This record gives sequence, C-alpha cells and structure tokens, in this order.
Amino acid sequence: MNIYKRLLFLSNWLISVLGTALPATPVLADDNPFFASLPVVASVSRLPQRLADAPTSVTVIDRQMIRSLPIRDLNDIFRLVPGFQTYPNTTEASRVTYHGLTDEEFSPRLQVLVDGRSMHSPAFRNGTNWALIPVALEDIERIEVVRGTNAVSYGSNAFLGVINIITVDPSVVRKVSVSTNYGNQNVRDQTVRAGGKLGEAGDFRFTLRQQNDDGLRDHYDWIDSYYSRLFDFRADFALTERDSLQVSAGHVDAVTQRGRLDTTTWLSNTGNPIRDFDQSSSYLQFQWRRVLSLDSDFLLRYAYSVDKGSEAYVNPGNPGGGLAPYTYDPWGGEGTRHEIEAQHNRRLFETFRLAWGGSWRQDSVRAQTTLAGQGDVHREVSRLFGNLEWKPAIWLTGNLGLSGEDDSLAGGHFAPRASVSFHLDPRNTLRVGASRAYRTGSTVDYRGDWWNGTKYQFRGDPNMPSERMDTREIGYLGDWRDWRMSLDVRLFDEKVHNRLLVIDRNDGDNSIPDAMTPIQDVRMRGVEYQWRWQPVDSTRLVLSQMFIKIDAEYLASALANPTSSLQSTQKFSHIDKLSEYGTPHRSTSLLLIQKLPYGLELSAAAYWQSNMKWSINTEALKYHRVDTRLAYPFRVAWVGGELAWTIQSLNGAHFEYKAYNAPADRIVERRQWLSLRLDF
Repeated sequence: MNIYKRLLFLSNWLISVLGTALPATPVLADDNPFFASLPVVASVSRLPQRLADAPTSVTVIDRQMIRSLPIRDLNDIFRLVPGFQTYPNTTEASRVTYHGLTDEEFSPRLQVLVDGRSMHSPAFRNGTNWALIPVALEDIERIEVVRGTNAVSYGSNAFLGVINIITVDPSVVRKVSVSTNYGNQNVRDQTVRAGGKLGEAGDFRFTLRQQNDDGLRDHYDWIDSYYSRLFDFRADFALTERDSLQVSAGHVDAVTQRGRLDTTTWLSNTGNPIRDFDQSSSYLQFQWRRVLSLDSDFLLRYAYSVDKGSEAYVNPGNPGGGLAPYTYDPWGGEGTRHEIEAQHNRRLFETFRLAWGGSWRQDSVRAQTTLAGQGDVHREVSRLFGNLEWKPAIWLTGNLGLSGEDDSLAGGHFAPRASVSFHLDPRNTLRVGASRAYRTGSTVDYRGDWWNGTKYQFRGDPNMPSERMDTREIGYLGDWRDWRMSLDVRLFDEKVHNRLLVIDRNDGDNSIPDAMTPIQDVRMRGVEYQWRWQPVDSTRLVLSQMFIKIDAEYLASALANPTSSLQSTQKFSHIDKLSEYGTPHRSTSLLLIQKLPYGLELSAAAYWQSNMKWSINTEALKYHRVDTRLAYPFRVAWVGGELAWTIQSLNGAHFEYKAYNAPADRIVERRQWLSLRLDF
C-alpha cells in the first residue's frame, strides 16, 4: 500500500508542477516553420518535436541509409553515431555504449527500445544482449539515437542515452521477399519476409532470419563463433476511426562460444572448458492508441518477455564441498517481465504541450549460480514521468521534464531535466540544458549469492547506492537548406557520482566475497558533432567526430578498506586505465552513399578510433577501418531484387576487442559476402 500512496502523491505533484502555465504570447512557429527539412523525433520528450525543439541532441538513421550501409549486424550501425563504440560478436555478444563506462558485459547504462519495449533484461544483469535484439535490419523504419541521458522519459537504464528502434508499418510490406548472404568466415545468412492484409482493417508482416559465421580469428586461447535465429511478427489493426491496435510477438535464440584453450596442449581447458553459451528471448506486446481530439491522444502498452541463458559446465577442480564436481553457470539464468505503461499527450494551452504517464514493471529472475538457493527473486519498479514543452515565441522553445521512480530493491529517485532552445533564425538554433539521472543495479547486484566451489565469488549488497549523473550541455543545430546541409554539435560536461565496479573486498581471503562497490566520481567533458551534406541527389555524405577528456577521483570510502583489491598496485593501475580510456579520446566516422551509372549504388564507410578499454581485462587498440558495399537493384518481369557485394575491413586486419596485454587475440580480418534479395 505504501507504494501506491507514494505513486498517488507523485502523480498529483507531477501534474501540478508540469501543468502550471502562465499567460504567454501565442506561438507563431506554424506560420514560419524552422528546420522544415529536418526530421521530427519523439524519443527525447515523448512528444513529436522538430530536432530544433528537442531538449538534447538526436541522431536519426533512416531506412534508406540502413539499406545502403555495408553491414549485416545491427550493432554496426552505431559506428556512425558520434560518441558511440561497438565491436563484433565474439565470445561475448556485441556491446554498444556511449561515452564509455563499459565495464559490465551487457552495457546496462544505455536504454534500447524496439517499438517502445525495453531490451534491458533481468536475465542478463539488467543490460541489453545484442545477440537477442528481435528485429531484422529489413524491418527497421528508423532509429532515433538520443545522445545524452534521458532517464526523465525512460527510467534509470537510460543513464547515458537511448536507442529507439522503430519498425516498419506492416501496411507497406506486401507479398514475399527472400534474401541470403554467402561469404568467407562461414557467413551463411537466410531471410524470408512476407506481409499482407488481415481482413478489412488489419495488416501483418513476419520475418524469419538465420545468421551464422565463424566469429573472429584468434591467436591466443579463445574460439569464436556466432549463430542466431529470429522470428518476428507484427500486426496493426484500425479498430475505429479513433482506435488502433498493434500486436507484436517474436522469438530469438543465439549461440556464442565461452571458455579457454590450454596454451600448453591447445585442448579445452578443464577448469574453463570451451562451451556453448545458449541464449534466447521470447516476447509478446500489445499497444492500443486512442485519438481523443486533434490535440490529445492516449497510449496503453502491455509487454511480456522471457529471456534465458545457459553456459553450464562441470568444473572437476571445484568439488563445492561435496563429492561431486561443481556445476558452474555464471551467466546462466531465466528472467521474466510483465510491463504496463500508459501515456497521455495533450496540448494544455496555445503555447504548452504535455506528455505524461506512468508504468509498472515486475521482473522475476532465477539463476542457479549467482542467486543460489533463492528460487525466483522478484522486483517491482513503478514510474511516473512528464515532459512539458513551452513555445511562447517563434524564437524560443523551453522543455521541462521530471520523473519519479520507486524500485523495490533500489528505492526511490527523482530525475529532472530543463532546457531552452533559442532559434536565432530559421537556420540556426542554440540550446542550453541540464539534467540529472540515476542508474540502479541488477537484481544480482542487490541479492546475489555466488559460490564457485572454492571461492565466495560474489555477494549482493541490498544497501548498494545508485549511480548518479549530472549533465550540463550546450547544443547547436544548423540547417542550411539552400546548401542541402545540416550540422549538429553537442558540448557536454557529464559527472558520474558513485561509479560502481566489482571489487575484491579481501584479496587474501576466499571466504570474503566480491561486491559491486561505489569507487569513483568520473567526469567526462568534450565535444561531438555530426555533419550531413547532400550536394546532389546522387551523393550523400555524413561525417561524425567526438573528442573527450575523462577524469576520475576515488571515493574515500572505497580506499578505506586496507585489504581490498584497490590496495593492489597492479589492479589500481588497471582501474585507473579503465576510467581514463573507457571510451576513445578521439573517434571519427565518414560515410559516402553514391549512385553510379547503370543503376549501381556504392556506399563506403571509414572509421578511425584511438585506443580504449572495454573492461579491466579487455581493450581495443587504435585502428582505422574501411567497409564498402556495391549494389545493383534490378527488376526482371514480375520479380525485383538486389545483388550486392560487401567488404568489411577492406584495408586489412586490426584489433577491436582483445585481452589486455595478451600477445595476440581476436583479429578483425577482411570479411566479404555476396547478397541476393528477390521480391515476389
């Protein structure tokens, strides 16, 4: 009952704060629209807004660009977004992060959404498993990437930013399309896609996809491979003139490799054998939307998901206190989620628009190793959120946002945001903003109990504090339509308080477990920009860059324990480097999309990145990479399609993910494949 009382209080207070309006000058933007050539986005404040009105920077990747890119994996798209880093699937699923803080395997500080449903999984430590994203590249309509914290709109996992993937409307998918990729490194992909009508008022589409490759070549003690299967279904129904219903369902499973080879015998290491990491995700979602008036609509969404992972193996060296060997499954577990969310958008006055709502989520996790003997561990999270847009004049847009979150494990938090955009003229906008966000840990971080047979590996801390980030930023958006050019610049100052990291509490005593511990305050300052230019209809250029400086200061409480791993000179040095190089200090991407004679289409993407560390034990060396794609769209009689040739790492081999100080490790070599798509 206390939760509901708190939510009632939060609701009344939120409406009173965000709904208060003073008389103002009528807005004139409809008569003289600024930035008409730039897209409208809804991922920042949950209100449809021009980029010039949004409270922080957004990169939009449209369907046309996605189809032209030299990629076959979703995560590769984000190499083009300033401030983002990723690497190919290896023994770990691909990771995507923004501005670093990458020490945890499934990147829990970046929110990922597919048609409104969060990809953060209770089974994967409250992070995103990129091997299980339930959408094929062919089914993406657009991706809106919010570059900056957005906990106001999407909760604690939107700590560093948001990736919002919006899928294709089924009404534009008709008949059947089949495609395949065939190339070296055992690239073998197949996709079948179909769509049509469902009665008089419905449309559907479904996609079946299988991917396979041999991973990266290894010169040390690993074995890589990757395999996944996907089924995705969506149906949209126009129930009445005012009501619509969207139904989505799908299943993904994937297999990657874990473990080590014995470098003496080059056989599987008995203590950490080569094994499959089996992963799967199933989901069902309903979204009902009702148009209440020309200035108001209501959305109700329910989602259910089940995620599983298992890498179980028997370690003969760990008897676990008994006669039988100990079964070890550190990333194994099963997580279920029920989520209900309601949102109401309305225009309050001539100059005010409000998006507000709330959500309730119940997570349940079962894990043999990390939550030993606890059965299903439950967690409930309730949220209220609101975003208010104020446009008193054609030259000014203000945004105010606030959310309140109540977590049965992490407690309660408020996340505010305020920004003001000054439209200097129809081509130039200057934005100033500030925000605060919190990140809560996973269920294992609070309730974990992990004994590996010979060592008390980890124990959760029910009183673990949350990370907090305070952000100040200045943005500039230029839209020079006469030159068919735009520029988006973001200057940021982000300070993370209580940065959490797993620390050995006592290096010399195996009976004392490790724990997720607040150890640092981290400050990230820098500038990033994205420049787009389409000088002629046949040419499209996109240039992105980021420059960042990172400083970290240890907390006195973290240094106070004389037996923790922070007292080890070597481990202390590794953590220092992780803090300083958690993201590359300099990164650049350049994309060219060019139409050629005879109907050919060429795309080339180049990436430059300085060195960085993914975790205490892994890093990426400085590298330069070039990917290309040459495509020929065709139509023969009633069959259309496309033939394409893609080459990644055209300029040669390099390291994007390797063990720290290893003599050699996973090598990203030249990978190429032929693609054929037939549309019937």
